Amino acid sequence: MKAYPAIPVVLSLTGILALSAPSRCWAVEGAEGVTAVASKVSRDYVRTRLPDGSFQPETYAFGNGGNWPGPFSDDTIDKLGFMDVARVIASPLVDRDYIPAKDPNRTRLLIMVYWGATTAPQPISMSPGYQDYQALMTRSLPVRGGASNSEATMFTLIDMANKQRDDLDYRNAAMLGYNYDSEALLGTEWGAMIELTALKGPWRELLSEIEYSRYFVVLMAYDFQMMWKQGQHKLLWETRFSINQPHNDFGKALPVMAQFASQYFGQDSHGLVRHPIPEGRVEVHEPTLIELFEGSRK
Repeated sequence: MKAYPAIPVVLSLTGILALSAPSRCWAVEGAEGVTAVASKVSRDYVRTRLPDGSFQPETYAFGNGGNWPGPFSDDTIDKLGFMDVARVIASPLVDRDYIPAKDPNRTRLLIMVYWGATTAPQPISMSPGYQDYQALMTRSLPVRGGASNSEATMFTLIDMANKQRDDLDYRNAAMLGYNYDSEALLGTEWGAMIELTALKGPWRELLSEIEYSRYFVVLMAYDFQMMWKQGQHKLLWETRFSINQPHNDFGKALPVMAQFASQYFGQDSHGLVRHPIPEGRVEVHEPTLIELFEGSRK
């Protein structure tokens, strides 16, 4: 299973934690927009079903992947630490029969947790090339570079701005899982060509979402025993979920995002799944710390 973008994995098991989860109900306030989820599963990972149809419980421990800060200050996410994020995500994991581990020798999964906000590309109208183009068209402002090479310089700058925008779009799409449906759509020349076809509607809708900053969480579940005892990274499943940053509070949106995304924990979403934030209340849990694994096995 291909894992992208490349995210470093913490090798030391210091700071890996287990949580228990008493029930608590959260109101869906301070959260609006579309939650997007994309999940992939390794061919080597298959969950066992019990006679009643439920999944056989699997033990896990969390690992702190770190915060990927956005381009500007945002207290709703900047003031939250790993423990704050992990406590919220632990409850829907329990709902999917992922049980916090107490003994590292019996821990099945190491779930690395990454969270943050993407950087949205600046409007093309802010690029120097576009501003020169506007100046040239209106003849109201001097054009950089002089009259002899102004057009060549202008279009070179526009091309550079478009390339930078495409690169950022592609990186954001990879981080958020927006390219799970197509490996070469958002942020590529092929994707731009889609705009000239009858498929431009869905393409523009996806593009408009990743060109605004989005809060995101990435869960990457590794084989705990293989990493601990052999030092080898075997990714078993990953789930990426996000929501638009404008008009939202990360701390309030996170429980709703995690609850919706949890139906794909350890399951293949078969592409990108997008769903509007529901009205009403969503039942999630507020866990408490029960154990901390200290040190790593040599």
